[in-house]
Amino acid sequence: MKAISNPINAIDSQATNVILHAFDWPYCRIKEQATTIAEAGFKAVLISPPMKSLKTEDGTPWWQRYQPQDYRVIDNQLGNTLDFKTMIHTLSAENIHVYVDVVFNHMANEEEINEALIYPNTDVLADYQENIDHYRELTLFGDLNQPLFTDKDFVLAFPIKDWTDPWEVQHGRISSGDRDPGLPTLKYTEKVVEAQKQYLKALKQLGVKGFRIDAAKHMTLEHLHQVWDDEISSETHVFGEIITDGGATKEEYELFLQPYLANTYLGAYDFPLFHTLKNTLSKPDSTMASLINPYSLGSALAHDRAITFAITHDIPNNDVFLDQVMPEHLECLAYCYILGRDGGVPLIYSDLDTSGINNKSGEPRWFDCWKNPTLQQMIHFHNRMQSKPMTVLHQTPDLLVFSRGNDEGLVAINKGKYSTQINVPTKMNQEILAQQGVCFNPDEQTLTLPENSCAMLIADC
Repeated sequence: MKAISNPINAIDSQATNVILHAFDWPYCRIKEQATTIAEAGFKAVLISPPMKSLKTEDGTPWWQRYQPQDYRVIDNQLGNTLDFKTMIHTLSAENIHVYVDVVFNHMANEEEINEALIYPNTDVLADYQENIDHYRELTLFGDLNQPLFTDKDFVLAFPIKDWTDPWEVQHGRISSGDRDPGLPTLKYTEKVVEAQKQYLKALKQLGVKGFRIDAAKHMTLEHLHQVWDDEISSETHVFGEIITDGGATKEEYELFLQPYLANTYLGAYDFPLFHTLKNTLSKPDSTMASLINPYSLGSALAHDRAITFAITHDIPNNDVFLDQVMPEHLECLAYCYILGRDGGVPLIYSDLDTSGINNKSGEPRWFDCWKNPTLQQMIHFHNRMQSKPMTVLHQTPDLLVFSRGNDEGLVAINKGKYSTQINVPTKMNQEILAQQGVCFNPDEQTLTLPENSCAMLIADC
């Protein structure tokens, strides 16, 4: 295999698209909601991994989608290749791009039925042969008479124990403990790379415009370079999931995210900014000055590399990350910031109650949260102000006010426990977003913000 020579070529970043993460939504549901998604202001939809994975009549948990059995066929609990094609066609008619989640680090944990490490397993291969015509319609590429991978395509089985050792993290198995055999880790070989590239090419031919690299920190840079070469990366938006506990100087950042950023031009989840936001909004002794230019402090990614968010699917659905869930009012302030600021590609998470966490009204917290009118107003502000510069107008430990463009828009966030009033220095005439209790007086150009509230204003056209 070739070694790294140059960073992966720059790609079309789709730098202003707001992405709806339709987490674990069936393809038919996304298709049915296409018009409403477009009206809400979204420009792209990220879907769960479109591969073959275990499905049953009674359903399977969300994490089953992250345990692939085969790349050559889309057939899982969310739908199949035909459903996927119909969904893409419908979204394309609404000018919405389709992004897909890609799992290339490992295959499914099938220890009890697939000790020989044949993927797909012999039962699935037999099903292919028994239903040849059906699977011929679902095939993306390749020969379903043969396995995609065999035991020769996997590294030696051992669970990751030292999560600060890059070699171990990139060659060991993700597991839940010594008794869990873990997820079989694929070798970085020409055969594996070629199969993965064929899969990506097939998806691009169907109209896919973006790829999220699941578990990117577990893949070597050499592997990433070989898969996302110039041909695959061309005219696509690619970003990796590399979970860190903060920005520059933090151990996980230095070990995993910094090398990825230095050796590729691909995007990444902006976990540094997420932790900056969470700490700033939730800790009384943290100042809003941290949000003026967090990149300069090593607390955020560069604007053209960042996928920004207030929550990702891992946070509410994995016990180890539950302490990262923000209270509802702080999540709202975080969205106001990432949708109001200049830079980054905002990712809005919405599930079908996979976590079981309820909101203050006792309803599933992120179920159809993308339809929330306040959030949609923020998205429309983002779309209207996209690519226009940001100028900080006022800042205190609890308050941040900034304008967009040539004083065309204004964002104000009050994280404090007390109401505050500010004089709006530019001529604004319309509230595009105002939470309960927020009062904008256009005659006097004053804005009153209750505790833990935010507002977005726009100027005369």
